[in-house]
Order: sequence, then C-alpha cells, then structure tokens
Amino acid sequence: MLKRLFDVLCAALGLAALLPVLVLIAIWIKLDSPGPVFFRQVRVGRFGIPFRIHKFRTMRVNAEQAGRLTVGRDSRITRSGHLLRKTKLDELPQLIDVLIGKMSLVGPRPEVQEFIDCYPDDIKAKVLSVRPGITDRASIEMVDENEILSKYPDPRQAYIDHILPIKQRYYVEYVDNHGVLTDIRIILDTILKIIKRS
Repeated sequence: MLKRLFDVLCAALGLAALLPVLVLIAIWIKLDSPGPVFFRQVRVGRFGIPFRIHKFRTMRVNAEQAGRLTVGRDSRITRSGHLLRKTKLDELPQLIDVLIGKMSLVGPRPEVQEFIDCYPDDIKAKVLSVRPGITDRASIEMVDENEILSKYPDPRQAYIDHILPIKQRYYVEYVDNHGVLTDIRIILDTILKIIKRS
C-alpha cells in the first residue's frame, strides 16, 4: 500500500512538473519523422496480464517488423530517438502507466511475451507477482545492453542466453527485498547513471 501511494504521488507530481518538457519532446518527435508521438507495445504486466506500455517513439513507424531488439547504432532509430534513448527521456510517458496502476516507478522491466516465455516457471511466477517498473537495478547495470548485443552474430539468442539470466537475478533479488527505501535508492542511482552517461 505504501509503495503504491509513493508511486501515485511521484507519478502525478512528475507528470505535472514535466508537462512542458513532455510537450516539447512530442513536438520534436512530430517534426523529426512521420508517425505518432507514442510507441505503444504490448508487454506482460503483473500476474501475466498484458498491457500497452507508453513510450516516446524513437524509431521509424513499423520498425518492429525488422525485429524487436535494438542493436548498436540501429538504422531504424530516428535523429530525435538517439538522444531520447541515451537520456532515457523516451521512458517518461510510463509515468502514465504508473498513475493508472499498470506499472510502478521501480520494478522488473516489463518484457514482451516472446521473452517472458523464455523464463523458468519459478522465476516467471516470482517476477510477475509485482508490478513492472520504469527502472530497476538491472536497467542501471545493463544500460549499454544494445552495444553488448551488437557484438554477437545472433543478438536475439544472445539476449536470451546472456542478458536475460542476468536480468532475472536482479529481478528476483528486487522482489525478495523491495520497499520504498529501496525504490528511492534505485531512482537516485538511475538519475546519477543517466547524468554520467549523458
């Protein structure tokens, strides 16, 4: 209950405070390339219930037809998309998902069904017992995931074999030890990581 209250208050205040920034980003995306402002993709939420996530669009329309994973300097990424991804500003619209109860500020990142199906049953049950989050410890540690995958001949298989097991360990650790203080620490670490990376 306390975590949910923390999420709602922070999401509402964040959306209100960042509204001018969100509007400017939306205008930039529309001017930069044809297509919608938001990228809406079906992800697996709490208890395995699918939902459509909000993200600022950073790729050309219908880019998913060439694959779900983004690898290295992917040519499908728009000019505005490169900066939005590097600074994680493309994730800000997920505050909407937090506000409506589909996500939390901190929690395991929501995956598409294709990769959830690769989880061992016990880990899947544990990870899906909490709301997925905008950020988590795995997101901080694996911030250069795209560059890592670009070194493999088969990025999809590399993601399943090498990246997912690392993420799952972080996810399980979070589910076993999460709380508001842990969330605040992870949020602050995320902000520091983005500042250093930018």
